[in-house]
Amino acid sequence: MNYISRFGTKTIHKVSRAFFISRNLCDYSFDGDKSDGGFGFVEEPLKKTWRNRDYIELGENPDTWEYEDPAEQSFSLRRSFMDHERSEATRVLDILKRDGLGFDAKSELNKLQITVSGLLVRHVLVGILRSINHENKTRCVKLGYKFFVWSGQQENYRHTANAYHLILKIFSKCEEFKAMWRLVDEMIESGFPTTARTFNILICACGEAGLARNVVETFVKSKTFNYRPFKHSYNAILHSLLMINQYRLIEWVYQHMLVDGHSPDILTYNVVMFANYRLGKLDQFYKLLDEMDRNGFPPDFHTYNMLLHVLGKGDKPLAALNLLNYMKEVGLCPNVLHFTTLIDGLSRAGNLDASKHFFDEMIRNGCMPDVVCYTVMITGYIVAGELENAQVMFDEMISKGQLPNVFTYNSMIRGFCMAGKFEEACSMLKEMESRGCNPNFLVYNTLVSNLQNAGKLSEAHEIIRDMGEKGQYVHLLSKMKGYRRC
Repeated sequence: MNYISRFGTKTIHKVSRAFFISRNLCDYSFDGDKSDGGFGFVEEPLKKTWRNRDYIELGENPDTWEYEDPAEQSFSLRRSFMDHERSEATRVLDILKRDGLGFDAKSELNKLQITVSGLLVRHVLVGILRSINHENKTRCVKLGYKFFVWSGQQENYRHTANAYHLILKIFSKCEEFKAMWRLVDEMIESGFPTTARTFNILICACGEAGLARNVVETFVKSKTFNYRPFKHSYNAILHSLLMINQYRLIEWVYQHMLVDGHSPDILTYNVVMFANYRLGKLDQFYKLLDEMDRNGFPPDFHTYNMLLHVLGKGDKPLAALNLLNYMKEVGLCPNVLHFTTLIDGLSRAGNLDASKHFFDEMIRNGCMPDVVCYTVMITGYIVAGELENAQVMFDEMISKGQLPNVFTYNSMIRGFCMAGKFEEACSMLKEMESRGCNPNFLVYNTLVSNLQNAGKLSEAHEIIRDMGEKGQYVHLLSKMKGYRRC
């Protein structure tokens, strides 16, 4: 039986059209500003699959390295080796930091007489990558490439694809686009195929520079493009374009894919459907949904997530309930993300009673809300001017062991400011810092702008001065209303 028939195709179509019309009226992000229209919850699961690879490449998941061998002795030796490599990397980074007039870093590195390994190179490049900021990016890219060249010249060592990807990320973060392409050419000449990871790094960098189509065309035509873990190269490209919100380019690539005779799979359909939805092409969205079903691809985790968001923002709680029940019938139990997506959509539609109902329903189903779900509820109450309910939800999340994140705090600070409770708002800023949650520029800007609008200029300037003293977002301070250099 067609899965849509359980709550009616026409209902879904009407909901979607109502959602699209009301979208501009309801758009707000966690911070209360107009942002992605709530699509973050729909996009994030598709993007997260790829992002998990970044953690491994950057060494963020030590489990994949330290617990590979169950034998205790082998583990001990491996840990000892890793500790040694980290120590050596620290020595290398100390030398690189001293590079400059009167100090030859390459000569000093040679004096170390260290054995270069892939793990050492990883630690050094990741160390440089993490240290990049607005002020030092020119220096960091020079030091990164200097070490990359030096290490590649050492005996018994040859750069890996991961090493190339890390230096590419450094070039990307430092906006050295021409250097990136030269390095890709060098990578190919060295016998490494360009992978989906290579494409992802390039498209994320060049998309912001308006060069996304050039990257896509290059990879579509490339004969050295190795697109694992995706089914084919077009899926790798489509998935990467989704990560940087290049929806029109997704359409263009999809048409090329069909012309080349490639059949879409479930990932292809989900990405292209989402792109059409973001572009407001709802007829095409449903055409693809029906085509996917006819071709034997039942909706998956991501497909249901999209439909729940549509129903939520269309303020159709009954249809959403039917869909959740149908998911259970077909063996796909809704999880916290499905409920959060629905709750977010309903709160954006202004139906906080339905949001709270599904929040409670989620708990009754044994699915405990996480920090994101609590933040969605809190933000909904704040936008509706219901600060007391937001405070109750905020206290509840802490009592349940869910620590507020920067978005949660930003919503609460905004709520206090809207209610004219500026002392509480400033106290919330101090509280988040004491809990180890570092305020981002958005939090500072929310508080400062509200203080300024309320005529509390001295308090606003105090926060700006504190930001400067801490070195927080110094390069963005000039964007704040009423900012003046001390």
